[in-house]
Amino acid sequence: MARGGVQPRTTQPPAPIGSDTIRIGVLKNGSYEVVTLPMEVYVGRVLAGEAAPGSLPASLESLAVAIRTYTTTNRGRHGADGFDLCDQTHCQVMRTANVATERAALATAEQLLLYKGAPATVFYSASCGGRSEKPSNVWPGADDPPYLSVHDDDGCGGFPMWSAELAAADLQRAFTAGGFTGTLRDLRVLARNDSGRVARLALDGLTPREISGQDLRMVVGRALGFQHIQSASFDLRRSGRAFRFSGHGAGHGVGLCVIGSMKLAAQGESAAQILARYFPGTTIGSLGPRLSAAPAEKPSVATAPPRETRVVPPAPASPGTATVSDIDAIRAADVQLTLPEGSVEERGVLSQLVVRERQALVQALGVPAPRVRLRVHDSTEAYERAARRPWFTLGAVVDNEVQLAPLWLLRDRGMLERTLRRQLVHLMVDGELPAKPAWVREGASIYFADPASSGAPRVVCPQDRELQSPVSLGALGDAFARARSCFERQVTGSRDWRKVR
Repeated sequence: MARGGVQPRTTQPPAPIGSDTIRIGVLKNGSYEVVTLPMEVYVGRVLAGEAAPGSLPASLESLAVAIRTYTTTNRGRHGADGFDLCDQTHCQVMRTANVATERAALATAEQLLLYKGAPATVFYSASCGGRSEKPSNVWPGADDPPYLSVHDDDGCGGFPMWSAELAAADLQRAFTAGGFTGTLRDLRVLARNDSGRVARLALDGLTPREISGQDLRMVVGRALGFQHIQSASFDLRRSGRAFRFSGHGAGHGVGLCVIGSMKLAAQGESAAQILARYFPGTTIGSLGPRLSAAPAEKPSVATAPPRETRVVPPAPASPGTATVSDIDAIRAADVQLTLPEGSVEERGVLSQLVVRERQALVQALGVPAPRVRLRVHDSTEAYERAARRPWFTLGAVVDNEVQLAPLWLLRDRGMLERTLRRQLVHLMVDGELPAKPAWVREGASIYFADPASSGAPRVVCPQDRELQSPVSLGALGDAFARARSCFERQVTGSRDWRKVR
């Protein structure tokens, strides 16, 4: 969702998985108008918004399958706003379809990328710059399925090459808008990850003192425009009162490379062959009464958007059969919201979201439903004062009141529902685990907020200071991932979560 507290004009629930229609929030004049489209019409329109001009049929058909798969796995991403997906780069860009995009959508109708019989989690970016990226290097704590690995890509050939020179004053303005405090004295690369992209940069004079390469792109992009730092694959040097970035590629680099797929199609590869390159181990299938897999050689299939898109798992289905009147009664009794001035329209949507998520967590945890006091702040500075934590933590519980960062920030990062669930878990479990290390409480909040298994690798559990006083967003993400792994490893099977130590 675009930042700025944009409001939908309807709050109807999203269509269920498997439906052949999709609700789209179309941004118009600062608000979202919700339109319902048949799936294949939607795919054709997104192709028009995401495909590069002059794409050959194999490239278009590949992208059509990726769009359909993305739509299927992310349906309900904007459930709290009354629709499934928005028409902005936060989800998938939608434009007027043309003959070529309509033909590609129909040629691949109902086709999805499957992994182990289920729709795959797909990512794509404009150009990987010659080397792909894995999800956890972009979004700390994300799963790294085997079909999304770091590997060389001879498709895009390192295109595009780019450079940008940004004045220190402009960077200062971007960091201030992003919630950083202090005066920037210097900026330098500290570490690179296994794909060669910038993993961490030092911010001399600022708090937090570090930032990841991907987050630098977001901070600079939101304030100065995304045309400057196009990827995290760059070199950096100081030039007087400015900083010069020289890099290649565009976007996060995970999954399918759009430019690479175009060049491969021009070389005669089919959509299925392109998909097999970028998502090895997946198959092409359809979503019907049951998922059916088709041989990878079947017609076409690939993935590719010129703009960056990230996949966020949809919120868990709401258990139970509470009616609207039930929810209104519960909300009036024990959910208290404090919202910024001018955000009164959010009250109904947030109240229903709190009740829904609390009900699901009560069943998962086996504890009574707590009374919820929730405060949404109008700025990152106000959040930091109330939460006593950096802005990038997004949520905290202080004196039994949930503190949330501004809604535009949570929605811009696709983190509203997940952050709310984590803080509700804290309300329910922190009192049961008062003497345990911080990683136990944080691990519980992440585990129950996102219950899908992460594989629980054996890792060193984080120290309290890593979770309570993180130096950067990347460091916090790493600590979260290790806390979840430590917690999940102990509750695997039937062990009571209260006994984790």
